[in-house]
Parts: sequence; structure tokens; C-alpha cells
Amino acid sequence: MRTGAFSKMDFSFDRNVKLTAVLLLIAAVTQGAYTALYAAEADVPRQLIWGFEAALFVMTALFAGTAMVQAKALHIGFVAIAFAAVLNIIQVGIGLTQFGPFFEAAGAVDGMQPAAASVVAYSFMVYNAAKAMIAFAAIIFGMAKLAEGAKALGGLAAVAGAVAFVSNMLSMAMGRDFSGDLPIAGGSGVLATVLLAVCLLTLAKED
Repeated sequence: MRTGAFSKMDFSFDRNVKLTAVLLLIAAVTQGAYTALYAAEADVPRQLIWGFEAALFVMTALFAGTAMVQAKALHIGFVAIAFAAVLNIIQVGIGLTQFGPFFEAAGAVDGMQPAAASVVAYSFMVYNAAKAMIAFAAIIFGMAKLAEGAKALGGLAAVAGAVAFVSNMLSMAMGRDFSGDLPIAGGSGVLATVLLAVCLLTLAKED
């Protein structure tokens, strides 16, 4: 069995961390673009955007999961990223496969509206759970950057992560309306994702 070509695929710890960071940045940009289009009431290509995000989350789970087992420290941070990616796959899958049929049924059959609303609520609960995990990872890696002496980046990541963690946990427990019209959970979650990615890109290499 020839393994020479495969062995040249160097998925080292540092490379997996950097790839995870890049994927997180792309996901944050994609989510920001989707939110902007939705707020502007533009025609949002949901199938394309959500399908692209699903692919991003699959790759993030793979690279973060590999980094998790390779790491010598901060394992819980990589666990949080990998499991958040898996939850995001589930959340996007609900949107792609369930929203259409349930809302179509709700428009055609009396009494189906609560069922359609429950699917949306479930999707958002999974979304908030994923954001809470990413926020927790931002706290962990923000604290790591503080320990390295990067006080500005580390402090911002840790604070943004704490705000995102609390707000998304409250959204899970109290529903989407806990903050009114303010997008605290989603906005702070995206910011925590960006800062987490920067922390990972600048994370000190392991020996």
C-alpha cells in the first residue's frame, strides 16, 4: 500500500489551529453578510449561504477536533470550538430541511403555525448553544493571550466572550425575546468569533 503522497499531507497542530481560525473568520463574515442582507430586506440566497456555512462548519469540526487531540494544553477551548461546529451543522440543517416544509404546511393547514414556530425556536436554541460554546472558547484563548502578555487582544477576547456566553445562555433559557430588539446574543457572538480567530492565529506554537 502506497502511503508516500498521503504522508506528505502535514496536518500538524499549528496548521490545524490556523485552518480553524481562518474558517471561523470566514464563518463570521458570512453570518455578518447574511444578517445585513436580512436587515435590509434584500433577497437572501439562503440555500447558497446556509449550504456554504454547512461546509465551513464540517471542516471546522474536523480541524478543531484534530487540534483538540493534538494539543498539550487548552483542550477545553478546542472542545468548545469543535462541538460548536457540530451544533452549527445541526442548526443549518434544520433551516435547510425543515423551515420550508413546516412553513408551507402552516400556510395551508390551520393549526400548524405553532409547529412551524417551534421548529424555528429549536433552531435558534441550537444556534445560541453553539454561540455560547464559541464564546467560552474566546474566554479560554483570551485568557491564554493575557498570560502571553497580549493584554489588549486577550482582554477584548475574554470580555467579548463573557458577554456572548451570558447573553446566549440567557437566550437559550428565556427565548429569543429576552433582549428585545437588541441583537446582543448574535452580535456579541460574532465579535467573540472574530476575536477568537485572531487569538488562534497568534497563538504561540507548541514545542
